[in-house]
Amino acid sequence: MNRPLRFLEIDDVLNLGRRLLGDPVPVRDMGLLNSAVLRPQTTFGGDYAYRNIYEMAAALLQSIVGNHALIDGNKRLGWLSSAVFLEINGVSVSHLTNDQVYDFVLWVAATSPSHGAITERLTSLLVST
Repeated sequence: MNRPLRFLEIDDVLNLGRRLLGDPVPVRDMGLLNSAVLRPQTTFGGDYAYRNIYEMAAALLQSIVGNHALIDGNKRLGWLSSAVFLEINGVSVSHLTNDQVYDFVLWVAATSPSHGAITERLTSLLVST
């Protein structure tokens, strides 16, 4: 990663939630939501724990969807946050169809796949389509 990454902050995700889900955002547990938002920024020994933008986006999606920090809208906010994170870092998701996004996010929510499996499928969607 040559250029500095831009990460979403909790306020960014809450603003996305307001636009998507209404005001107030139906947060059940702010700590879980904040944890999910911070996960892509995790470092170990001064290096990011996730090697690339796809791994970071997958971590964000997995955490928002899986943590169930919201009363309703975890899948929608998880995808929107991941998509915005990718877009602000130069990876377009605009070519994906609604069906591709729906199938992908539902798969994440319904099967609780590993982070590696989510990364692999996300990368495949974004690189091969």
